[in-house]
Amino acid sequence: MKNQQGNVMTMQAGALTLRDAFSAYYELTKPGITLMVVISTAAGFYLALPREFLTLEYAVLFLLTVVGTALVSAGSCVLNHVMEREYDREMKRTMFRPIPSGKIRWKSALIFGVAISTVGLALLMLAQPLTAGLALLTFVLYLAVYTPMKRRTQLSTLVGGIPGALPPLAGYATISGHIGPEAFALFMILFLWQMPHFLSLAWMYRKDYERGGFPMLTVLDGSGIVVARHIVSYSLMLLLFSLLPTLLSVTGVLYFIGAAILGGALVTTGIRFFYERSNSNARTVLLSSYFYLLALITLMFIDKA
Repeated sequence: MKNQQGNVMTMQAGALTLRDAFSAYYELTKPGITLMVVISTAAGFYLALPREFLTLEYAVLFLLTVVGTALVSAGSCVLNHVMEREYDREMKRTMFRPIPSGKIRWKSALIFGVAISTVGLALLMLAQPLTAGLALLTFVLYLAVYTPMKRRTQLSTLVGGIPGALPPLAGYATISGHIGPEAFALFMILFLWQMPHFLSLAWMYRKDYERGGFPMLTVLDGSGIVVARHIVSYSLMLLLFSLLPTLLSVTGVLYFIGAAILGGALVTTGIRFFYERSNSNARTVLLSSYFYLLALITLMFIDKA
């Protein structure tokens, strides 16, 4: 049976058209995650810029930082697919991904992931060694720590939040050359944002995670009451930390007011989920978290001090 499945997968991988192959490799990079990483990196870069920044030097630094970060992020996502290929076959949400479905051979994905990650790190070294170091740290934490931990403990969510929050810090470091309180504020905003975002997603797919053998909090907490407390608590902390950029003179009053309103709205969705722990309310938290982050970053760009 396994041999038959392997033969089918080999045939599928070999029968792809150029367009289908491009689409499959593109899917491996988790474009949604990579886009959010690039946007948060660009936000950190922009907030660290001096007032007179319209120069060729900064334009080149920006391109090196954004493209390099995108490639490292995409590469780590590809390698994550490789590492979790056996588990992905067990989950309905992931069983049709390029590797478990047989569209792409895992060895080809491995080469692709290593190659683009290496190119990305090289570009970041040209921009700023500290940025390259932070990108490498993100890469290692995501693949060598977070990914294996997902099979062992619910604490993987917290650990995974660290590499997920490093991109804006890296973008800031490209210009500043150091990690200061302003960069730390950006790190904490993105770290705390990931908690209600991921917990709401994990609640919606808790049966899938249980089937795949992932001991997520949403799997262990059948009633969802602990999950709901976490969502509300982290949303409240996010509201408070989101105000720091203005207090640190990185953004202005408009950002401060907008951050308070956006944070309050996200907390409200969490409270609604707390009282009625349905998939519908979890989806509201998830979608609200997307809007929250994009709106908050937009305010940072508009109201930079």
